[in-house]
Amino acid sequence: MSAPAGTSDRELPRLVRAMAVVERVGNALPHPFWLFWVLSAILAVISAGLAAAGVAVVAPDGEPVAVRNLLSGDGLAMAVSSMIDNFAQFPPMATIVTVIMGVAVAERSGLLAAAMRAGVARVPASLVVFAVAFAGTVAHVASAAAYVILVPLGGLAFRAVGRSPILGIVVAYTAIASGYDASPVPTPNDAIFAGITTAAARIVDPEVVVTPVGNWFFNIVSSVVLALVITAVTRLVLAERPDLDPDPDAPDDDVAGLSLSAAERSGLRRAGWVLLAFAVLLVAVMAPEWSPLRGENGSIVESPLVEGIGAVIALLFGLLGTVFGRAVGTITTAADVPKLMADGIRQMAPVLALFFAIAQFLAYFDWTHVGDVLAVVAADALRTTGVPIPVVFLMVLAVLTVVNVMVTSGTAMWSIAAPVIVPMLMLVDVPPETTQALFRIADSGSTAITPMSPYFIMALGFLQRYRKDAGIGTLASYTLPLAIAMTVVWTLLFFAWWALGIPLGPGAPVR
Repeated sequence: MSAPAGTSDRELPRLVRAMAVVERVGNALPHPFWLFWVLSAILAVISAGLAAAGVAVVAPDGEPVAVRNLLSGDGLAMAVSSMIDNFAQFPPMATIVTVIMGVAVAERSGLLAAAMRAGVARVPASLVVFAVAFAGTVAHVASAAAYVILVPLGGLAFRAVGRSPILGIVVAYTAIASGYDASPVPTPNDAIFAGITTAAARIVDPEVVVTPVGNWFFNIVSSVVLALVITAVTRLVLAERPDLDPDPDAPDDDVAGLSLSAAERSGLRRAGWVLLAFAVLLVAVMAPEWSPLRGENGSIVESPLVEGIGAVIALLFGLLGTVFGRAVGTITTAADVPKLMADGIRQMAPVLALFFAIAQFLAYFDWTHVGDVLAVVAADALRTTGVPIPVVFLMVLAVLTVVNVMVTSGTAMWSIAAPVIVPMLMLVDVPPETTQALFRIADSGSTAITPMSPYFIMALGFLQRYRKDAGIGTLASYTLPLAIAMTVVWTLLFFAWWALGIPLGPGAPVR
């Protein structure tokens, strides 16, 4: 592969070699489903050794906690008897299935795709970078479909204003990938992460509940900040590259693909009115202190509404999708709605299989008390050494960012890391929502540069429509400046947020 103009001959091969190493190491890892069974086996051996050594700690409540042997008769009995309950009671399970049913109606009715096109169509050249970048953060509500829909649209949007479609693809892909966990709109990922964080936090406090909107305020600001960072780096760095012109024989895309039909415009208007009515109704219902959706003493933070926010999100997206679908003809009868919901659940089958393995691993981790021991020992070490909490944050961020290059599934990585990191930091007075916010940065930043992500390869395919000689190193060289800048600025935003003590979301103090 030849080095593109503007990139040194030595720099690109070095990047290509680094990406090749990442790819080889990542490919050596088992499928996430089997990875958690391997981790369970390792946990069993560790628990046997620690139990034989009589390892025990004193929990924060003053009670002694000893490691239990997963390879013992009691361990085997627990593993067999609780297997179904572990899966059924896995915290994210019910919430994510509920949310997906609503989001599926919005996606399969065509609402999300139309909204993305509307967001980047007819944007002036001066605003096209920010528009595509911000659309990338909002698009996360569509999960993986965001890549399929918005990345090629980014190229079309840039071409429509006389800019390089290559640049549009890079901006759209990086906004989605390196800003994946920053969205102003609650997403299915929020429900998954909240459930995993809840399970991890209950190692220390069985009453803890982390809601899907536990990082919402932080996410809203993050999405705008990251879009601004992408805009600045694109204008100052990427736009100056001389290798942005498509090949002479590249397809001349029809930018009319950005336009909306009359039915789609009507559907979006109707959906907008429904969204407004939904918001007004929700405010009206929550306004009285005696509202049944408020909590004790009229609390909004600790209320049925916040506890059931997943159902509210599902209902909202279901309504919007239904209204839009009726307008454009993708929903013609009431029976079409549950069919779309079922399609969404069907697409979730691989995730549900992964949830089964994760649920068992977390249950074993909890039963053996290895998590308690690690959390107490690590927290004691932090207190003894006097390591400042900001330094701990940076260490956690660095480790998780590196791991994310190899394990690109946020669900898998957080399921591995949360049972150790969340309890450890809780014991030094760091709320679980704060640790989760830190994880969001690590789970997103390096995603745009790793070839282990299937969406990296997908984006490369879109890029090769305009540059046939583009390879892994080519795309990585485009996305690297953006990914680094986004990670650095997002980290600074996190520390500023933490220093100011601003709540991360409803009922979610940052410290």
